Amino acid sequence: MYNFHYHLIWVTKYRNQTFTTEVLSNEMKAILQQVADDNDIVIEKMEVMPDHIHMLISFPP
Repeated sequence: MYNFHYHLIWVTKYRNQTFTTEVLSNEMKAILQQVADDNDIVIEKMEVMPDHIHMLISFPP
């Protein structure tokens, strides 16, 4: 069985501190999880920082 693994990094425009509260961070995590669920993508790890997001995702070919 094969899986693709991707490390994604999203950076906010001009590295503005956007995700500065736990509410905003949790909202972004929920949105990304919903998109992943809708597309059969597994989020292995996710970290939301104030000015960027790291995700390790996997999905079958």
